[in-house]
Amino acid sequence: MAANTVLNYIPRKSVVHDLTGTTKLAFFLLFTFASMITYNTWVLLGLMAVSLAVFRLSHIKLREVRFMLVFMLVFLVLNDLFIFLFAPNQGTALYGTRTVLCHLFWRYDLTAEQLFYMFNISLKYFVALPVAILFISATNPSEFAASLNSIGISYKVGYSVAIALRYIPDIQRDYHSISQAQQARGVELGRSEPFFKRLKNSVSILLPLILTSLNRIDTISNAMELRGFGKHDKRTWYTRRPFARRDFIALAVGVVLLLISLTVTIRFGRFYNPFV
Repeated sequence: MAANTVLNYIPRKSVVHDLTGTTKLAFFLLFTFASMITYNTWVLLGLMAVSLAVFRLSHIKLREVRFMLVFMLVFLVLNDLFIFLFAPNQGTALYGTRTVLCHLFWRYDLTAEQLFYMFNISLKYFVALPVAILFISATNPSEFAASLNSIGISYKVGYSVAIALRYIPDIQRDYHSISQAQQARGVELGRSEPFFKRLKNSVSILLPLILTSLNRIDTISNAMELRGFGKHDKRTWYTRRPFARRDFIALAVGVVLLLISLTVTIRFGRFYNPFV
């Protein structure tokens, strides 16, 4: 069932899974900052290579995160489309030249500078998403809560995030079960039906799903209240682990990547310009 859900913890025996939650959180933040501060194509390509290598080390299969990858591609296409529609000359303004490849319509010219700018935007998504998916898929929710608490965030917030991460797969399983029950009653939700009819029929799933979710939230809240959750300022964590050599190596790699990105950005600017 884990393969049919998204944004859930996928247990594996790998180097990435063996890292502590604090290390994975720190590396994720360092790597994200390194990719955010630059638009240099060569730096982004290098970060993407690191991102894909780390993803491969995790032993998580692409089909297990296929939904998120498809969602990213759809969002990426829409993002590039809207960038071109609302700022068709942004690349020209950034790189200082204008190389028209062809005229499309009205004020829209397809320029090499605009294509290169949108390529860099897309590259930033391909850099950050594998690490983001990996951080969620390779980190036990309880360990993630412990890592948040270790960097100074209240354990109440961390525990709430952990419960939310555990709750996402449950919502998806409930949706799948309710969907099958509705189809057994004659409500068509298959791909053979027109899109708008499927959308209309999907509304019949929302009410049972909301009621089920509210009932589960009430159960969890009562259980936590009976156990005195939040009574004290601190708590211990069963899943917290001490740092090992691999954790320090991972943190060192994250710091080096951030320093490289900062150095290149400061010395050569945020944008690599192949048109001059």
